[in-house]
Amino acid sequence: MAKPWKTIESIVTDEGVLELRQRDERDFLITVGGLVLMNSLANRSEVVLGQLGCRHLRNHPAPLVLVGGLGMGYTLKAVLDSLPATAQVVVAELNPVVLGWCRGPLAPLTDSAVNDPRVRVEIANVADLVRRAAKAAPAERFDAIVFDLYKGPHHRTDSRNDPLYGSRAIGFAREALNNKGVFAIWGENYDEGFVKRLGAAGFKVSNQRPGRGGLRHVVFIAEKK
Repeated sequence: MAKPWKTIESIVTDEGVLELRQRDERDFLITVGGLVLMNSLANRSEVVLGQLGCRHLRNHPAPLVLVGGLGMGYTLKAVLDSLPATAQVVVAELNPVVLGWCRGPLAPLTDSAVNDPRVRVEIANVADLVRRAAKAAPAERFDAIVFDLYKGPHHRTDSRNDPLYGSRAIGFAREALNNKGVFAIWGENYDEGFVKRLGAAGFKVSNQRPGRGGLRHVVFIAEKK
């Protein structure tokens, strides 16, 4: 019989109560408004997202990577495992309490990835960092942008003005990338409109559904031509 969940911490946010729950040594949930955002035992798509987003950078002399969303740190850990020691990784996370969880009770899940010396966490909206990089000098642009956000692209996305997945935002992402950079995005389901917008912006697009059987989320990979 499964153990009951114990609430480690909860805070009120604009989207409802954000909670970290635990019922075993490595069994955690993050919920908001009662909805499960992440389960520590179901992380295959997050790991594949980080791997595919940064596999082209393993031999890069000094890559710069942006990760949008910290979550439990699984995507960040996969990103770091794919990069050389000379890399720099900027993580944009909206809520500082999530950073505290990744440095505290969740740290053993990822070998404290968030404390890796290559990592800098900014409490910020990732869309703002993308727009800033799009207007920056080449040295401040990214070699990969990885979005691991709990709301991925979907059919209700505003095709032009959505701040993350609309055509304007995709244009900023492309400008924020160096040549041959990769924009990798987690999605709950495949979204044809989003794929078309990526292609129209000049990306070469592919996608994967990691794993076999069960709920299989989508990883979109957009390569800058």
